[in-house]
Amino acid sequence: MPRVRTKSPVHQSPTPTPSAAPAPVEANSLAVAMIQALIPLGLQAVEDALPQEVLALAGPRSAHADGRPAIARWGAQAGSVFLADQKVPIRVPRVRHRATNTEVPLATYAHLQTPRGQDVGLFRRVLGGLSCRDYEAAAEAVPEAFGLTKSSVSRRFVRASAKALQTLHERRHDDHDWLVLLLDGQSFADDQVVIALGVTTTGEKRILGLVQTATENKRVCAAFLRELVERGFQTPAGLLVVLDGAKGLSAAVREVFGEQVPIQRCQWHKRENVLSYLPKTQHALWRRKLQAAYAKSTFAEAQRALRLLVKALAPHNASAARSLEEGLDETLTLHRLDVFAKLGLSFKTTNLIERVMARVEAKTHRITRWRTSDQKQRWCAATRLEIEKQFRKVKGHQHLGLLQAALRGKLSSPLAAA
Repeated sequence: MPRVRTKSPVHQSPTPTPSAAPAPVEANSLAVAMIQALIPLGLQAVEDALPQEVLALAGPRSAHADGRPAIARWGAQAGSVFLADQKVPIRVPRVRHRATNTEVPLATYAHLQTPRGQDVGLFRRVLGGLSCRDYEAAAEAVPEAFGLTKSSVSRRFVRASAKALQTLHERRHDDHDWLVLLLDGQSFADDQVVIALGVTTTGEKRILGLVQTATENKRVCAAFLRELVERGFQTPAGLLVVLDGAKGLSAAVREVFGEQVPIQRCQWHKRENVLSYLPKTQHALWRRKLQAAYAKSTFAEAQRALRLLVKALAPHNASAARSLEEGLDETLTLHRLDVFAKLGLSFKTTNLIERVMARVEAKTHRITRWRTSDQKQRWCAATRLEIEKQFRKVKGHQHLGLLQAALRGKLSSPLAAA
């Protein structure tokens, strides 16, 4: 069917539609829209709740013999309540006790005046990507709101994030039995941060702590690990440590947990280190070969395949061959424990930490100026604790009993099988 087009009358401008009206706030964040929607709804709920409490205390306005003559209405006065992290002015009804001639406080009003959780709610919105300036714009879009400048938002976020940092540095870990420890150094705001993530015997994940350091050196990392132990990081079922291959981290782990602690070096880091010595035109070929070798189901098969690759690499690039040979057996620890098929997806790399860091960067990418170490650590801690609330159990958690049994056997498979 042909389309029919209609013309507007001559000399008559088209009537603007409601959708053409400019938005009251430039920010298109979902959080801004939520704040704008919550304030009027919450205000209406307060205006309904307060008269209901007055009715329960003093009875209907027109009743005189309702059995509750002791309490009477006493007009109204200006007041304010906290809604959606914003202070909103309202008219508060009052009641008084006839015998004592004293005011009877309304429990609903007292509850709404208590700013419990206001810093937490604002803190989560700022972490979610709503800047202090956008928050102020959202507040200005609601005429009833007051007391929320960008500076006050910033101060409240500092308080909330400082509490998060204190929680991360001080919380105890003796409420769980731990089985796996993942350590990795990451760049954050032009600094190096070493992050510790623990996995319990039942598969739950938790951010154990972080330390800001110039390099992943043994002294700093060992002190960091001892602090975790002092805060209750106990491993009665044994311990598997997953590292990115940094020598300082490895030395610190052996100093704190013993020379015999099994270490699984990240296969992804090892592969990328080897490829960094090769021309880009050869990356796809050698990546496939390395992945195929690591995918072998047994320790002997995987070790044999990797040693063949070392020999094949040597004529083309001796540096790449040495890189693959260095620490080769530690990249096969899960194979030696005979749990690679069940738990390799979770523990053959440091991806559990890498994914956390990716989400941290998504929450902090809008910050263009980092002023102090405290600011960096507060954001680093706050974002991780917020992300931690969404953690799920590791994949393959139902097979962690196999890992416990293997750790008790202390790597019964030979370390240097042909």
